Amino acid sequence: MQLNAYQIMWILVFFDLPTETAKDRKRYAKFRKGLLEDGFSMFQFSIYLRHCSSRENAEVHIKRIKRILPELGHVGIICITDKQFGQMELFFGKKETALPDIPQQLELF
Repeated sequence: MQLNAYQIMWILVFFDLPTETAKDRKRYAKFRKGLLEDGFSMFQFSIYLRHCSSRENAEVHIKRIKRILPELGHVGIICITDKQFGQMELFFGKKETALPDIPQQLELF
């Protein structure tokens, strides 16, 4: 099966977690570390993303996120196609910037 921009998925995780106390900061760090260990990259300070080869692969990673949800705070998870992700416009100030590099997929027969 050939991969295309409608089958490849991106998972975006948005979060706003409390950081007032040492315990809050520890929970924040643990959640962030869990995302990084699962292959997510920081897009912005509280937005992490991950490239997935299929909807099924994305579901595996979404389940992992749900297992490490912190006790407090807000977390949002959205899955979009590679085609939708490619339509995003990014700016640094008023200067347009490139989208993050897409990991190369190896297709085995």
